[in-house]
Amino acid sequence: MAGGTARLRVPVGEDADRWITRTGCRRVLLVVHNVTSATRLLDVLPLFHSDVRVQMFATCTGSSPFLAGVPELLARAGLPVLPWEQAKDTDFDLVVSASYGGELGSLRGKLTVLSHGTGYNKRLATPNHRTTEPPNHRTTEPPNHRTTEPPPVFGLAPDWLLEDGRPLATATVLSHPEQLDRLRSACPEAAPTAVLAGDPCYDRILAALPQRDRFRRALGVGPGQRLIVVSSTWASRSLFGGDPAGGADEPGAADLLPWLLSRLAAELPADEYRTAAVLHPNIWYGHGPGQVQAWLDSARRAGLEAIPPLDGWRQALIAADCVLGDHSSVTYYAASIGIPVVLGAFPQEDLDPRSPVAALGRTAPRLLRRGSLRAQIDRAIDAHHPDRYKALAEQTSSSPGESAVLLRRLFYDLMGIPEPEAHPALLDPLPLPPYTPTRVTAPIRVLVRQLSADPPELAVTRYAVVGDAPDPDPARDPAAPAGTAYTAHSAADEETRETGRLSVADVVVRRAAEDDARLGPPAAWASEALDRYPYCGLVAYVDGPDRCVVRTREGDLVRLSAATDPDGRPDLCDPAVYASALHAWLTDGHTLDAALPVITVRTGTAAHHVTVEPLPQPPPAPPSAGSHASDWASSARSRSAPIRSPFSS
Repeated sequence: MAGGTARLRVPVGEDADRWITRTGCRRVLLVVHNVTSATRLLDVLPLFHSDVRVQMFATCTGSSPFLAGVPELLARAGLPVLPWEQAKDTDFDLVVSASYGGELGSLRGKLTVLSHGTGYNKRLATPNHRTTEPPNHRTTEPPNHRTTEPPPVFGLAPDWLLEDGRPLATATVLSHPEQLDRLRSACPEAAPTAVLAGDPCYDRILAALPQRDRFRRALGVGPGQRLIVVSSTWASRSLFGGDPAGGADEPGAADLLPWLLSRLAAELPADEYRTAAVLHPNIWYGHGPGQVQAWLDSARRAGLEAIPPLDGWRQALIAADCVLGDHSSVTYYAASIGIPVVLGAFPQEDLDPRSPVAALGRTAPRLLRRGSLRAQIDRAIDAHHPDRYKALAEQTSSSPGESAVLLRRLFYDLMGIPEPEAHPALLDPLPLPPYTPTRVTAPIRVLVRQLSADPPELAVTRYAVVGDAPDPDPARDPAAPAGTAYTAHSAADEETRETGRLSVADVVVRRAAEDDARLGPPAAWASEALDRYPYCGLVAYVDGPDRCVVRTREGDLVRLSAATDPDGRPDLCDPAVYASALHAWLTDGHTLDAALPVITVRTGTAAHHVTVEPLPQPPPAPPSAGSHASDWASSARSRSAPIRSPFSS
């Protein structure tokens, strides 16, 4: 695929003048190599908005191995897409590319090349021919031969920057003078083309920092919760890759990723941590979105949010409390805005040692599988100082907040027309992501400890049970004093894949709108569910972000609703937590009346004040055959026996 095969007849083509409406426009071509580079082009697209003197075009070189997703992205941009051969035959006033590769030298127009990451950092073997992506392996060497020179740096080497000894680009856009110093050293012939114009991606992040609280709420992160973002670039020595040579763990250690994904669920309580994955587009489109989703399936069922490759990753970084990353630009952007970083993979030999990303690898702590994941994350957050990566942040851009002005000035100078005075140079603000509350469909192990009987106050800790991970150890709860007694029970979402767990779960949860005609009113579903799951002690119908209707085995129908925060916003805690708290309260021998009108439910450091409101009973349904109420009672007593911490005396 190289921008399609059918040549356009309008707005360019042999007889285009017969059909176009706006004549005499300057022509600007955006050169797309793959989805990754296209995202940077979309960053700068607004710089041409509102100017009726400019006609935009797009094309794809077809040189990248990562072409999946490009047609959809170009369609989304809504620009005329030229086949590559037609693009080479057409005159343009300005050509903008965010990567090297393909026959860029064949295009007829002043070429500007932007970085599609945070500068130029990665080493790569010298290419035998021009491609978009650097090889995904060490430098190829003849047998019994060892090179003395390290591979050059992608984007700063003559192999990429020059053609027939002359610079490919009219303008090589850099974001910081440190890149210019390395360019002068690596390829002095291209140094005169360098233009310092900041980083539009970084500027969009900086402009959105005041929206952090809104982004956190959009991602379902409530008060007292910590958002952990797993970030990975592509290639085998990335965090998502399986090559141990790229790992930050012990030399020769096995693939880190399976361990990491399993420990995220096993060690991080579901209501105290929110997890999200930001993966390089080359992972998504190289392996296929369906395959990536399949690889992440267990983690997603345990609550991991897979951030789409085009939208939302910057908002997730801004919202994060900690990033588990590698040598990607995403990890570096996180550090540059003061987010704690722990490196799960970092192949230093693949980087220019003079680059800021390499400096991050020498500064940030490493992730070790021989230690507790939760302890490493908490330590990185608690010990972090906002200025820890200040020196690195200063190398992200020499003109923070000014890239729009600098880039538009460059583009219009190259086109030879004045900038539109009536319209300032602006980048698009980062949009507010859709609300994505945590949804755990894996079975859940719930640990509850009673803090007070009058008034009722309970601490609830829930862990998703994934694969062969061991049951959670109450001793791992850092908030629990030694000797604390717990009761334990299991909970399951009615849509869980592990359907066998429903028949033995103590609490069964259904999530739907109150008026969902497929399920009936909450009270009707609850009555049917108790019949369907005869060993279940309580069922909960979650019909809002902060409320649910529960029915106990004794037949009580109750609405549980969390109080709003001081600003009137709903509690972002999963209402299924309230149902588990009430179940533990009742199975511990307390009455429902003793829980009225409010119980306090704690998850980590957050306190949720939950109203307990008895509801009118609907007309009784005919009893189902084979009631197992007595069996359930004895089962519940045995399953809810107190568990003593190993530290208890």
